[in-house]
Amino acid sequence: MARFTPKVVTANALIEGDVVYLTADDRWSRLHHEAELIEDEAHAQLRLLFGMAQKNVVVGAYLADAKAGPNGPEPTHFREAFRTRGPSNYAHGKQADLTHV
Repeated sequence: MARFTPKVVTANALIEGDVVYLTADDRWSRLHHEAELIEDEAHAQLRLLFGMAQKNVVVGAYLADAKAGPNGPEPTHFREAFRTRGPSNYAHGKQADLTHV
């Protein structure tokens, strides 16, 4: 039996289009480290269904690989790491915030 890779539920906010992550207390956060790190496959599927059912809030919910980090979940794939930084085609929002840190 294959070992399950931990996941987070991610989507895009319906109105703003921002990348969001499902938290353990059923909120959508724009911060990856606030996401619920899911380490059980059955629980991951249930959380994904929960996210997908919120069609008035998010679009395109899916499970993304993650790992435990010192401040919460961290992405394990470059695509997901890129998504945590937000759009890179304009100098405001998350990209601008990163240059001022």
